[in-house]
Parts: sequence; C-alpha cells; structure tokens
Amino acid sequence: MIRIDIATLFPEMCETIMSESIIGRARREEKFKLYCHNIRDYTLSKQRHVDDYTYGGGHGMVMQADPIARCIDLILWQHEAAGRDRPRVLFMTPAGHPYTQEDAKRFAALPGLVLVCGHYEGMDERVLEAYADEEISLGDFVLSGGELPALAVADSVLRLQPGVLKNPEGYEGESHYDGLLEYPQYSRPEVWRGRSVPPVLLSGHAANIQQWRQEQQRERTRVRRPDLFQKWSGERGGKKDDTGK
Repeated sequence: MIRIDIATLFPEMCETIMSESIIGRARREEKFKLYCHNIRDYTLSKQRHVDDYTYGGGHGMVMQADPIARCIDLILWQHEAAGRDRPRVLFMTPAGHPYTQEDAKRFAALPGLVLVCGHYEGMDERVLEAYADEEISLGDFVLSGGELPALAVADSVLRLQPGVLKNPEGYEGESHYDGLLEYPQYSRPEVWRGRSVPPVLLSGHAANIQQWRQEQQRERTRVRRPDLFQKWSGERGGKKDDTGK
C-alpha cells in the first residue's frame, strides 16, 4: 500500500481536498495512506517563522532549509521505523520537469512519496540539494505555493492505486494514459439542442464502437496536440493497432 506524505504550510487545505470525492472515499476505505505535515511544527522559532530574507537582496522572503529538513527527517524516520522502503522525495518547484501521466504511472508503482510544497519566493536551495530526488512542475507558469501541484500529483498517483477506481478501465482509456487524448464522450439525451450522438454509439456493435473510439483518439490528438501525436507515432514506429491502422 502506497503512503504519501505532504509537507506544507497549509495542511488543512490539503486535508480538505484529499478528503473529498473519489480520493476521499478511497482514503476512508484505507486503500492508501496519506499524511499532511505542517512545516511550521518543525521550526525552532517561538513565532513559528519558517522564512527569512534572501541573501544578496531581492523581493520577498525565502523558506528556510532547517524547518523543511526537520519535517522530511521525521517522515523518513517514520517510514524506516515502520519497515517501509525509503520514499521518493519530490519538491514542487517552477524549475522542475513538467509532470506527465508517465510520471504518475511511475510514482504509482513506488511504496511511498514525500511531496514538499514551497511558498513565498521559494526554498533555500541547500535543502533541495540535500533531499530532492526530483523537482516537479505542472507547467510553465508560477503559482503562489506548491500545494496545488502537490495535490495534483497526489490525486493522479492515488487514482491509479488498486481499488481506488472500481475498474482499471476507468483510467486506462483516459487522456494521456496511452499517449493519446481521450475519445469524445456522450450521455442522454440522444439529441441535445439539435446535436445528435454519433450513430455508431447507438449501434450496439462493440467492435465498431471500439474502432470509432480509437480513430477519434488519434484524430483528436493529431488536431489538438500535434506534439503528442508526433511522439506517439514515433514511439509506435509504424506498428498497427488492433484496428489494422
């Protein structure tokens, strides 16, 4: 069973998000372990300060290395004391590599993750040098803190755990799982504001429906994300799928 630890200045925010919807239900059913740690609990400052001015001058404050290190040290000790393998330590930073579904699948196979959330103008570089196995970014933009990226990583990893989704097909056909975008989805009514459900989906012919969905995946990815389509095509090396294409 995977264990995820989130080191943050806002544990209540993380607890709230991770206690809702599918992930919240799976957490209550103990499909995984998840703990949120308040970095302020590990400062030696009586005022519970975890930040200070940056050397060299500049705007804003920087999170100090020591409270973060103390928090991570305790988490690592807890894993060791429980006889668990050392978790992979991920720092949420704008300088990290862009997160992908392949990362989610890779992390989902691990016994544990520690997600460290930065804030203010960032974290003292020395704590990253000492602890970071990887740095993760959600994209080429900047947020006010690392909590949203950490929650996104946790959600994407946890939904791949056994029993979190009732059926693995719930994620195996989704966008990015196999390198393509997901095919279009439809529900009732059959006609909505003059727009009809594609007839093939009403045919009841499973093979035709499967072929249509695969074709839609390829075409949708080619048009909307040519970068993904080119990568997918290159990785396949001209191989045919089960539709013969």
